[in-house]
Amino acid sequence: MTAAVNIVIPNWNGLRFLPNCLASIERQQFTDWQITIVDNGSADGSLEYLRAQPKVRLLALPENRGFSAAVNAGLLSSDAPYVFLLNNDTELPPDCLSQLLNAAAELSQFDFFAPKMLSFHERTVLDGAGDGFLRGGAGYRLGTMEKDSPIYNQPRPVFGACAGAALYRRAVFDRIGLFDEDFFAYLEDVDFNLRLNRAGCKGYYVPAARVYHIGSASSGSTFNPFTIRLSTRNSIYILLKHYSLFHFFRLLPVIAIYQFLWMVLTVKKRHFLAYCQGMREAIAGSTEMLRKRLEIRRRDRIAEAELAACLRNAEKTVIDSIMRRRSEQGKSNWLLQAYQRFFL
Repeated sequence: MTAAVNIVIPNWNGLRFLPNCLASIERQQFTDWQITIVDNGSADGSLEYLRAQPKVRLLALPENRGFSAAVNAGLLSSDAPYVFLLNNDTELPPDCLSQLLNAAAELSQFDFFAPKMLSFHERTVLDGAGDGFLRGGAGYRLGTMEKDSPIYNQPRPVFGACAGAALYRRAVFDRIGLFDEDFFAYLEDVDFNLRLNRAGCKGYYVPAARVYHIGSASSGSTFNPFTIRLSTRNSIYILLKHYSLFHFFRLLPVIAIYQFLWMVLTVKKRHFLAYCQGMREAIAGSTEMLRKRLEIRRRDRIAEAELAACLRNAEKTVIDSIMRRRSEQGKSNWLLQAYQRFFL
């Protein structure tokens, strides 16, 4: 008999994280789940460990095909009515799944649910409280690096969810498709969140459901040539897939500001070569992204003006979050305030 929730965990050389993650799932108050771990060609003993776990459904890919491909393989392996995507470097309190499933049962008008993600090592610091969107071509985990506070204890509709921990109704994948494997890793959930919103799907933030997250476990750090290259390429992919020519030129100042600041950051971090490689790959993949844009438009359930308002509101939540964090750190917000005034 199919379980109610298919917990899909991509894994690539994550043996050191798996025992704690799996043990926290075992402790869940909600017990009607199955664990599907998709291994991306690990060489650290993960496969041997996972084969010895009787409650794990293991799908072993012969090579590292990326986060998106691993998630898709896990999704397609089961017809459970709910899918819970989870990173391997996480720990769940015992009531996490029950809180998410209760919300899903009570809020039938919502299609996906974002838990409160907290730092694994500093559990009063947020890792993310649902996702927003930067119209220059990137996502942002709301509340990231902020101290947890009553602001983030309020359930609310949310633009998107971080695919590192998110509950989806299985039907949304039948409706809009799977994760885009051309992204490989990074910003694939930003693309998915955009597609969800364009198709009229709605998300909800459930702060009572908590997830403790280490972060950047597979890549080793936030800024390295691998992450810079893919983030650069995938940011351009986002623009090509989701912006009409009219929308692109209308937002050109916003796009230029974000992309320029991103380039400056890569120079500052001494990864400009990786940035250039990402831009070159983006150009090479541009034709395919434009083709996919036409496919997405056929699934659209909201008008262009409604989409523009949705993205503007999603960015406003991001700017508010960044300003709150900077205020906590005693930093000035005058540039962000100017950006709000002229562009939001």
